[in-house]
Amino acid sequence: MEYSFYDFLKLLGSLALFLYGMKIMSEGLQKFAGDRLRKILTAMTTNRVTGVLTGVLITALIQSSSATTVMVVSFVNAGLLTLSQSIGVIMGANIGTTVTAWIISALGFKVDIAAFALPLLAFGIPLMFSQKSARKSIGEFIFGFSFLFMGLSLLQSNAPDLSHNPDMLAFVQDYTDMGYLSILLFVLIGTVLTMIVQASAATMAITLIMCANGWISFELGAALVLGENIGTTITANLAALTANTQARRAALAHLAFNVFGVIWVLCLFVPFTQGVSWFVENVMGTNDPAVAVSFKLSAFHTCFNICNVLILIWFVKFIERTVCAIIPQKEQDEEYRLRFITGGMLSTAELSILQASKEIHLFAERTHRMFGMVRDLLHTDKDDDFNKLFSRIEKYENISDSMELEIANYLNQVSEGRLSSESKLQIRAMLREVTEIESIGDSCYNLARTINRKRQANLEFTEKQYEHIHFMMKLTDDALGQMIVVVERTEHQGIDVNKSFNLENEINNYRNQLKNQNILDVNNKEYDYQMGVYYMDIIAECEKLGDYVVNVVEASSDIKEKKAS
Repeated sequence: MEYSFYDFLKLLGSLALFLYGMKIMSEGLQKFAGDRLRKILTAMTTNRVTGVLTGVLITALIQSSSATTVMVVSFVNAGLLTLSQSIGVIMGANIGTTVTAWIISALGFKVDIAAFALPLLAFGIPLMFSQKSARKSIGEFIFGFSFLFMGLSLLQSNAPDLSHNPDMLAFVQDYTDMGYLSILLFVLIGTVLTMIVQASAATMAITLIMCANGWISFELGAALVLGENIGTTITANLAALTANTQARRAALAHLAFNVFGVIWVLCLFVPFTQGVSWFVENVMGTNDPAVAVSFKLSAFHTCFNICNVLILIWFVKFIERTVCAIIPQKEQDEEYRLRFITGGMLSTAELSILQASKEIHLFAERTHRMFGMVRDLLHTDKDDDFNKLFSRIEKYENISDSMELEIANYLNQVSEGRLSSESKLQIRAMLREVTEIESIGDSCYNLARTINRKRQANLEFTEKQYEHIHFMMKLTDDALGQMIVVVERTEHQGIDVNKSFNLENEINNYRNQLKNQNILDVNNKEYDYQMGVYYMDIIAECEKLGDYVVNVVEASSDIKEKKAS
């Protein structure tokens, strides 16, 4: 069989389509699902056992562990599943994929989900052009989902067609009599084959062909199956290439789970394979040698994955810590995660309010950090560095939106309980705090966009303008720092809010002074009108941000008064 450079380019194009589908699907999920799908998935993965069962069910239905793990990676990427929950689902996917092996053994066919990709696009395209953002996001999800499976299908069809050319693998007969070394070699062959073919089910078919033709024994076929379990993890790791840190950790957890399983089975290889052979021959009573070897391989695959899950389900936290240590969190990859209220409401409303107040303090700190990035962006010259920093600010803006929604929903849940009138007023003030802090995040993003527009127009501020912007940003930063102190709400500690009001007055006065000066400078041809527009946009946005800061401080002061009364 010839495999030309053109065929190789088609393989790369298939990979590009797959990765693009993964990206679009994840973005569509993030925009549409938000709170709703998060709750559904969280309910389905409340503990390790339900997470594993979810993985088994999904994989058994769609007949592809690769597709399940890719979806899990996209859910983690979209923030819909935590790393711990994803590990449980991935474990279940490894059991669910054994259903495919039984179907291949018994029926000799596999449902091709890629066949539904084009019809799905017929539903997705009209939604993509919808005016409603929710429908548009659903369209993006369907579009990405279709592209993802089209990419998977094309990867398989454009890879060297090993499953229909088993003669290419006849050479393996020369390496079947080297004892335990042969087993290790066949684990490696199974891994490489599955990486090439991009589907463990296709490699399983190749293994069945070789065993049925008598090229290799059941034991070496079992070694190939072990290799396939490692090789199948490549799909999720490819999907995670374009994803965030948490998604890459989920893909690595899949690899670690399967590698550990292969290691312990290799240590007990002889008794394990003998036990499976005895079960198929004596319990299932299969006499036909060709059918028996198929059932033995399927039974081995199932036993291996079930035993592996039963062992490793107790070490989910250890696996999580390990992959977190291997792939550390980069500062620019900070993920949206609530720290204090993820576990639902606490036993009393007062404790729940305390948790929410801690989360609001964290929220305020994040927006302050975001403003620091905007100040850095103003003097970032290199294109790559500028784009990275701008993308990070954009990401923080999305984090800000999500945090506002989550904290507000939590406070609304708390308010439905039995509360004193003071607590209800306190929650109302906290909701106002959250809204105003989110507005600060919007202002920071608006500042970054203005700096970006100025850069695209290839304009540069004068030294005097830079001096004024720096001073205005310093005043705004001081106001944000003072806001953090007020929001912290330390008990029995008197905090003077007048400092915040004084800073706000100073910001307002400085804005008015610069506004008048700008008109004179433009008239005197110090700089052109467009430059003055960008300049005043930044000054005005800083002043607006200062207003939001004062609103947060006022809301925090109200909360302190409610506590004191």
